[in-house]
Amino acid sequence: MRAVVVGATGNVGTSVLRALADDGDVESILGLARRRPLLRMPKTEWAEVDIVSGDLVRHFRGADAVVHLAWLIQPSRDLSALRRTNVDGSERVFEAVAEAKVPALVYASSVGAYSPGPKDHAVDESWPTNGIPTSFYSRHKAEVERVLDRFEAANEGITVVRLRPALIFKREAASGIRRLFAGPFLPSPLVRPGLIPIVPDIARLRFQAVHSLDVGEAYRLAATGEVRGAFNIAAEPVLGPQELGRLFGARPVPMPPALLRAGAAASWALRLQPSPPGWVDMALGVPIMDTTRAREQLGWTPRRRADSALLELLEGMCESAGVEKPPLSPSTGGPLRVRELRKGVGGRA
Repeated sequence: MRAVVVGATGNVGTSVLRALADDGDVESILGLARRRPLLRMPKTEWAEVDIVSGDLVRHFRGADAVVHLAWLIQPSRDLSALRRTNVDGSERVFEAVAEAKVPALVYASSVGAYSPGPKDHAVDESWPTNGIPTSFYSRHKAEVERVLDRFEAANEGITVVRLRPALIFKREAASGIRRLFAGPFLPSPLVRPGLIPIVPDIARLRFQAVHSLDVGEAYRLAATGEVRGAFNIAAEPVLGPQELGRLFGARPVPMPPALLRAGAAASWALRLQPSPPGWVDMALGVPIMDTTRAREQLGWTPRRRADSALLELLEGMCESAGVEKPPLSPSTGGPLRVRELRKGVGGRA
């Protein structure tokens, strides 16, 4: 089997490459990225291509499966650039899959694609995927779900799988995640349990997480198995204010949701951090996911707990952990994070 992974150098992509390489039925892997990495991976060759403008068909020809992971979260202040990659670029990937006659497509959707839903019980994959309107990430994920619906209807001979993971963490992604969501002003040594004094005690601040290596295994199963459709991907336990308080040794402090959002909006407007307040809206809005279908039909079971994955990420942030691939490397931000500052904290890359 030959697999092509689009967006292979990020948090999830590196885990997917590892999972595919460990599969005896996978003979070769082509990793596609905007920038060629220095790191070597088993069974993997690399090619540079931009999904917005590059020739994808020639890279897809002869593949048995394409795994589409490429996605932009920054620059958060340039919505047109984000949409060109996230929505238009995804559509180009799907069209190239059809033109190259690839028999299977696996797409990285997200919990963020879901419409607002319950936090006190879990929903399955039939929950509406119309997104959270105030979050660009959620809007784009929902829009690509509609593009994929049309693609499936027009290409019934292609097996399409869409995974909807929760928040994805691992130690090696710590530097990349810090750059994307926290920005250059967060002192890495202070991000550790015992030094986080409080957590917001908000009823709807309940979310799911999963380790990146477990997500990589889910993509391997989707790419190599005989399944189709959507699968929720998350580990236990669900994380809320009380769980986070115990995990961090912090005190849950009651807080109105509007105050949390206002703080995110003000710090983003002042360019103190790169994440617009829509991320708060999405965190409070999306439902808790039921992963029964992934366990029973995909054959997927997470090996790591959600709270352990979060602690591993925080440990990696404290140590500025990463790997030598541009999105994850600690050196990407430059000395004293000067490159991040030059980009305007959420400005154009």
